[in-house]
Amino acid sequence: MGSRLLWRRSATAIGVYSATIFGFLATVVATRELGTHYYALFATALAATGFLQLLLDLTVEEALVKYGFRYSTAEDWGRFRRLFEVALGYKLAGGLFGALALALIAPFADDIWNRPLTGPLLVAALIPLLQAPENVAGGAIILRGRYDVRGVFYATSMGLRLAGVAVGARHGVLGAVTGMAVAQALATTAISAAGIVAFRRFPQAHSRPLAEDRGDFRRFVVSSTFGSSLVSGRAPLGTTVMAAVAPSIVQAAYFSNAQAPATGFAALSSPARLVLLTEQTRDFERGRHDRMYRVLRRYVTGTTLLMLGVVPLAWWAMPYLMGLAYGPDFREHATQPARLVLIAAALQLVFGWAKSFPVSIGRPNLRLLAHGVELAVFVPLLVVFGSRWGATGGAAAMVCSTAVFCALWTVLLVRLRREPPRALDDPHAAGAAAR
Repeated sequence: MGSRLLWRRSATAIGVYSATIFGFLATVVATRELGTHYYALFATALAATGFLQLLLDLTVEEALVKYGFRYSTAEDWGRFRRLFEVALGYKLAGGLFGALALALIAPFADDIWNRPLTGPLLVAALIPLLQAPENVAGGAIILRGRYDVRGVFYATSMGLRLAGVAVGARHGVLGAVTGMAVAQALATTAISAAGIVAFRRFPQAHSRPLAEDRGDFRRFVVSSTFGSSLVSGRAPLGTTVMAAVAPSIVQAAYFSNAQAPATGFAALSSPARLVLLTEQTRDFERGRHDRMYRVLRRYVTGTTLLMLGVVPLAWWAMPYLMGLAYGPDFREHATQPARLVLIAAALQLVFGWAKSFPVSIGRPNLRLLAHGVELAVFVPLLVVFGSRWGATGGAAAMVCSTAVFCALWTVLLVRLRREPPRALDDPHAAGAAAR
């Protein structure tokens, strides 16, 4: 059993790290193929797409995992089936809203950014709808305990995106975005097939209403949606705003690629967070709160020690890494922003548990609170600093807002630890720790 668990965790790490490498290579290929100016247009189009998708989509995968483990533990397979029906409906509706929003904004894109982005945004409008079923299928795989398989599909998706960008970028910004859309269609088809297989391995039953859980489930989805939007929306929002406020649009390219340390460190912790989401949710539903906190302490201790060794080395090597990946222009203009992002990324990694832990204990509103405060600090600073110092100012805004986020979560965790176990099990006490 132990060797199987170790293998699954290792395979998950390999899959997620491979996905990160493919994603990084996609930015390298796009930067070198399109050049700094056109890459800035490409990055702006993708950032706008990602931000609107996060803003309008409904995040149901976390609620799917939370309630999926609850119903499977209770062997309530009628509600389990209904849970997937509701989740898929929400995701398709969210994808449709995201697609429509992008299609409506596209005709005005040239005026908003003063650049020719209408065509790329119209094609990018397909991506939210194409991606909609992906996370529901992934939820079925995770509920089978196969987060290693989910990791493989992360790698598959990003590998297809790399191929799509490599082929499409030869035909300009529109071609690169088209390549991304085609890659997303292929990736969603692949994981959906695997998700259907995983779902059918659960005991089958007629769909049964969620009944008294319906209201709690909806509140969970709403909180999780806003929380996920705030968690993942900072990077695309930052690039989008940078393109509008910076002295030159090329600063958006510098700022986008300077976030490579954040992407890399997020990937470094991603397998652990995926395991934490699966196992801590299961421990919580089974009443094993001491084990849940013990695993959390190990994660914080391990990542802190790791960052104390990695950050100084990465700071020193940053000019060489930027030049090697993106060329001398980025070495000159993106090194300092990347160094500042490195500090923010290290803090984000140590506090990476804050993405999954609120979901595991059924309090996604705590994540909404923390990231809401973080974004409230980040956006005004980004506008002010970005307009004066470009990408370097944007990176400084990231450091400041991340520090505030970490301080707030330290206070929240101390309060949660002081609560009796039964208080954690009460879904109506979701706001107690924040008060």
